Formats: sequence, C-alpha cells, structure tokens
Amino acid sequence: MHAEFRTDRGRIRHHNEDNGGVFENKTGDPIVIVADGMGGHRAGDVASEMAVRLLSEAWQETEAFLLTEDIENWLKENIQRVNRQMVEYATENAQDLKGMGTTLVTAVFTRSQVVVANVGDSRGYLLKNGELLQITEDHSLVNELLRKGEISKEAAQNHPRKNILLRALGVEGKVESDTFTLSFSTGDQLLLCSDGLTNMVPEEEMRAILNSKRTLAEKADAFISKANAYGGEDNITVLLLERSIGNKRGNEA
Repeated sequence: MHAEFRTDRGRIRHHNEDNGGVFENKTGDPIVIVADGMGGHRAGDVASEMAVRLLSEAWQETEAFLLTEDIENWLKENIQRVNRQMVEYATENAQDLKGMGTTLVTAVFTRSQVVVANVGDSRGYLLKNGELLQITEDHSLVNELLRKGEISKEAAQNHPRKNILLRALGVEGKVESDTFTLSFSTGDQLLLCSDGLTNMVPEEEMRAILNSKRTLAEKADAFISKANAYGGEDNITVLLLERSIGNKRGNEA
C-alpha cells in the first residue's frame, strides 16, 4: 500500500486542529485516520490528537483479521471506546476542554477490500475506473436537510449552518459510527480528507487531480495547494492511498 499524508493550517486559521496518519499493527497491516477537531481554547487540537492516538494505539496491538465483518466490528467497538475516553477526559478538564470534539474518518484494508468508518463530516472517497465515489455520509445538519429534500445541493454549499455537526467524538457518552466495505483493487485510489478540502475544492477538480499523471505525492500536494488557492478558509488534511508494490508509511500530524 502506498500512502501520502498532508495537513496544512490553511490561510485563515491561526493553528491546525486537524490530525491523522498511517499506522501499522503487529502484522504490518495499515490503518489510516483523519480527524478534524473542534472546540475553543485549542480544545480541537486536543480532541483530534487524542482520537488519532487512542485509535492507532489500539490498532497497533491487533494482528491480522480474516473477515471484513471482524474489521467492521473492531472499528465500531473501538471508536465507541475512544469516544468514552474522550468524554471522560473532557469532563475531568472541563475548564480548558469545554466543547471539545472531533470528526473521524478511518480505513482498514484487506487483500481485496477496504473498510471505511466515519463520524462527522470528514469524508472518504474512492476513485475506481476514473470515477469518483463519495463513500461516507456527512453527519451534519445541512446534509440531513439535503437528504430530506428540504434544501438543494446548491443551497447546501453556502448554507449559514453548514458547520453544525449531528455526530462527533468526545461530545456525548455514546456515538454511532457508519461503516462501509468496498472492493479495492490495483489502480484504485482512496482519499480521506477534512472539510477544509471539500468545502474549497469542487469534486470535479478532485476527480481531475486523482486521474492526472502526477505521482501520489504530487496529487496530495496539489489538493493542499488548490484548497489554499481557493481561500484556504479552514485547516486542510488529505490522506491518499493506492494499492501498489511495496509500502510507504505516512506520519502523524
């Protein structure tokens, strides 16, 4: 598996509340994670770092999974466990961490499939046969209005309540994560990203970058540059993966 991880403060924010990386378990199988923190007084930094650290540490203690159902169950159980630990920590440090929370999108691979899990509005996309598929569903107020047909897709792009999340880690004692299992073959590309990318760069341009002749590293750089060129209004994080010979490991933000 070849992976490229990038995170950038953007052009407006004073610090970066995104986090993520690529981490291996005992048998060398990777988990990839992107988290977008929220909360005042740098609490978003704490939330995203904590979510990535706790989930990756749990993964590093696992061995090979034989069934995708086992991976799905592991993700659901451990995302729930991480959420509980975050809520407890925020409660113990309420003065500094009030309002702490984070989105999460993560993926685990088998020989022929990828299992993606998410909470919040950080997204997972799959490029297959040149077509870009959004895997995840945003857990946001605006997406719920869009799903119910109460607003149009165009109205959703600039809705004044676009940043209101219906689910996030570290906010309540229980959180529900979605999981998706898809085939993942040689030539396919997986993109995990925070909304600092998707709010700035249209999907048509994202697809064009992924379909270009650039290297995976150049594509990751292009996403960051494009989001900043369009205003860079939020932190920007991208994690790109493709199945290839060898393994290139990313780094935690």
